[in-house]
Amino acid sequence: MKRLLLAFVVLVLVCAGVAAWLVTGVNRAYKGYEGAEQFVEIPQGAGPAGIARRLTQAGVVRNTTTFRLAVWMTGEGRRLQAGEYRFDHAVSARQVVDKLARGEVYLRPITFPEGWTMRQMADLYAQKGFGTADAFLKAARNTSLISSIDPSAEDLEGYLFPDTYTLPRSATADQLVSRMVAGFEKALTPQIRQQAASRGLGVRQLVTLASIVEKETGNPAERPLVAAVYSNRLAIGMGLQCDPTVIYALERAGRYTGNLTRENLMFDSPYNTYRYAGLPPGPIANPGRSSLAAAADPARVPYLYFVSRNDGTHAFATTLEEHNRNVEEFQKKFFRDRRKAGGNTR
Repeated sequence: MKRLLLAFVVLVLVCAGVAAWLVTGVNRAYKGYEGAEQFVEIPQGAGPAGIARRLTQAGVVRNTTTFRLAVWMTGEGRRLQAGEYRFDHAVSARQVVDKLARGEVYLRPITFPEGWTMRQMADLYAQKGFGTADAFLKAARNTSLISSIDPSAEDLEGYLFPDTYTLPRSATADQLVSRMVAGFEKALTPQIRQQAASRGLGVRQLVTLASIVEKETGNPAERPLVAAVYSNRLAIGMGLQCDPTVIYALERAGRYTGNLTRENLMFDSPYNTYRYAGLPPGPIANPGRSSLAAAADPARVPYLYFVSRNDGTHAFATTLEEHNRNVEEFQKKFFRDRRKAGGNTR
C-alpha cells in the first residue's frame, strides 16, 4: 500500500513537473532563426496545427507542442488572424499567440504628398523598395478604374489620391493604385460633385482646376482664392497663364531643367496655358481634398491676379495696375533688396 501511495506521489510530482516545464516553455522567449528578422505568412483558413508548423519551421517557436499549448492556455484559437508577420527578437509562444490574435501583420507605410505627379509617385514607390517605377506607371495607366467618371482619361493623373498607405510586402502596384483611386473617389464627395456641376464643371475639369490650385499654393486658406482667380479668368475668356502648367508640359517632354525661362513660356503644348486658352486637357498633378473643395466652390472675390510674397502667401489683385504694384513690391523690390544685402555681406 505504501509503495502504491509512493508511486502515486511520484507520478503526481512527475506530471506536475512536466506541466510546470510545459508552462515555463510557453512563456520562455525563443529565437531559432538566423539573421535580424524573420517573416512568416499565415494563409487564410489556417488552423492552429498548420500555424504551429509554419512558426516552428521558421524558428519563431521552439516546437508545435509549445505553440498549441499556448493557444489552449490563452483560448485564442479562433482569433488567430491571417497575414504576414515580422519577428525581430526572441519571443515566447504566448507572445506569438497574442501577436497573431491582435492581427499585428507587417505593413510598410508610404506617403504621397499632395500635388505630386504620378511620375514623382512612381519614383518614390521605387525608392521605398515597393517595386519598380515602371510597374507603378503601368498600373497608373489603367483608366478602367475611372472610366465611369472620366471616360476620356488617358491615364490616372489627378486621380491618385495623395495620402499615407500601409502595405504588406506582397502588395502589387496595381493593388496600391486601386486603393489610391478609391481614396480619390471617397474624397470626391457628392457635395463637391454637385457644387462643381452647378458651375458647369465636369469631373475632369474639376480635377484639372484642382490640380492647378494645388500646384500654385501650399496654403490651405489661400486655395479658395487661387481657385477664384482662375475661375474668374475662365469666365471672361482670359488666359490662365499658369507657370505650373508649362512646367508640366516640359516635364512630359523631358525638357524641364528646373528653371522656367521666357523661352519656355512659348513651348508648344496644349498644357501650356500661356499659349492656349482655357483649362489644359487634363490634370497636371494629384490634388488633395481641400484643393478639390476649393475648385468646386471658389471664394466669392473679383480677383484676377496674384503674386507670391515670398513667405508662403500671395498678394491678390483685381486690376492689372494693382497687380503691377504688388509685383514691384513683392518681387522686383524684394529681389533687389536681397541682392543689395548679399553684396554688402561680401
